[in-house]
Amino acid sequence: MRQDRISKICGGDIELANFILRARGKESKAASLADTADEASRRLLVEIQGFPKERKNADSPQDWGRKFLSENGGCVYIDLNHLELCLPEVSSAHEHLSAWFAMLKIAEGARQAANRKLPNGDKIEVLANNSDGLGHSYGSHLNFLLTRECFENLMGKRPDLKQYFLSYLISSIVVSGQGKVGSENGSPQTGFQISQRADFFETIEGKQTTYRRPLLNTRDEPHAGFKGEEGAQALARLHVIFFDSNLCHVAHFLKIGVTQLILAMLEENNLCNPDLILGDPLNTLKMWSHDPNLTAQGTLLVSKKKRTAVEIQRGFWEEAEKFVARGGSQGIVPHAEFILQLWQEVLCDLENRNWDSLAPRLDWVLKKRILEEAMGRRCEMKWDSPQTKHLDHLYSSLNEEEGLFWIARNSGFVEELVTQEEIEQLRSQPPSQTRAFLRAHLLRKAGECVENMDWSWLNIRPDDSSATTLLLLPRPDKGTAEECASLFEGNTGLEKILRQLYMLQGKRGKNNESGRFSLRRMMRKMKYLAKKLCVSSVNFFSKWGSQESSAGASPSIEIQNSR
Repeated sequence: MRQDRISKICGGDIELANFILRARGKESKAASLADTADEASRRLLVEIQGFPKERKNADSPQDWGRKFLSENGGCVYIDLNHLELCLPEVSSAHEHLSAWFAMLKIAEGARQAANRKLPNGDKIEVLANNSDGLGHSYGSHLNFLLTRECFENLMGKRPDLKQYFLSYLISSIVVSGQGKVGSENGSPQTGFQISQRADFFETIEGKQTTYRRPLLNTRDEPHAGFKGEEGAQALARLHVIFFDSNLCHVAHFLKIGVTQLILAMLEENNLCNPDLILGDPLNTLKMWSHDPNLTAQGTLLVSKKKRTAVEIQRGFWEEAEKFVARGGSQGIVPHAEFILQLWQEVLCDLENRNWDSLAPRLDWVLKKRILEEAMGRRCEMKWDSPQTKHLDHLYSSLNEEEGLFWIARNSGFVEELVTQEEIEQLRSQPPSQTRAFLRAHLLRKAGECVENMDWSWLNIRPDDSSATTLLLLPRPDKGTAEECASLFEGNTGLEKILRQLYMLQGKRGKNNESGRFSLRRMMRKMKYLAKKLCVSSVNFFSKWGSQESSAGASPSIEIQNSR
């Protein structure tokens, strides 16, 4: 792998809609359903077991009750009254698809358990969609590991690369849209549109995610490495807030895999094709979303030529094909050839309006077909009928007995790319090629001892100890099964595991020119976290001049609590 590039490890933080349907005779209008979201989300969260058991710091409405899962290394929490599912870091689109459905299974299990505790007749509903039809949107955010250089290019150093990436995003709705009845947020009226999120984007870029939503989120919270590092050690996380949630396997797989390819292309070279850059991405997005017939054309920035969304996607496919053919994706994007093949098939069907072939693969096509069939059977139903909007929401219900997607899937109508065994594997076990493996196994070994944690660190207080140990997990591509599985075999004690982890980090740094630099960055990060966690002193298990430290080891640190 080239040293100025990094494998496209990816994750996701995806909000669900949740509310309580009261028993007959109780208030259940739309306004009151929104009022039940807080209770519904908390009832769901309590049914999901995770760590830490108690929160030491005050929660905010956007990060309430966060729990990391010992089963797979993911986490759950409440974001503004929505249960949010955070996938463990994975290396491939195939794993991401399995992990997404694994987290949905966890959420559905929580829904069923919570419903057993509700008064007779009341029930919690959970939807995997992105809009309530009343002007509120909630996110399906994805995260991709990038080099710091590529991230900074996208954030402004290279406006052409940013515009290139935005053109990819907005044209991708023809693959990744879930479909939606009606319009919101002041957009022109329409019967059915391709994207659930399109109406809510109002600006090109910005750090915010809940108002004036930007096409490109500029939030710089890497959860990876340390700021100030250089070369391959300098990492960043691209937080993509653009996409809809998907239930069709092919749509979700391509959403992840193609984005991995495009980002890998941007990392590799400094050139981009001006014939794929759109002049007015915000208005073009809304126009394309409101045109499920796929005939609307956007205007290119330089040539002023007109192109449809499918034509723009075809252009990106052609560039990606050349990139993969010359080996550009090797070691960066798993299954690149299959991604290209599947993308090609879908684009051909979109070009030919082959809806029969697309319905088992793309959510917006499947949903539109289901709704049109329902309206065909009931002449009083129109696009603006409440019954039609109800079916729109019902498509994404996690309840397999009622959700229209699940009914189609259980009838054999949906094309599946992962098996139920693969989904169960990532529900009960962590991915093997990212730090999620180490996180999950540390939680299994010492979950009750975890006082606080985040994606890149754990603060652990061993049993009967007055001190805590702060363990950093700075790189998403380390802490894999190959590196760490042997540490958890047998009845090895926690302290020994922690010492072996630091020795492992030392071996990793022996031939790393930036090892000393990274170690200094790690020490600064430790001091920052010590202050954040309200602890008073940091003491090393290994002395600075020891053999482990001279090898570039990251010393274990013991933190004395101030309280």
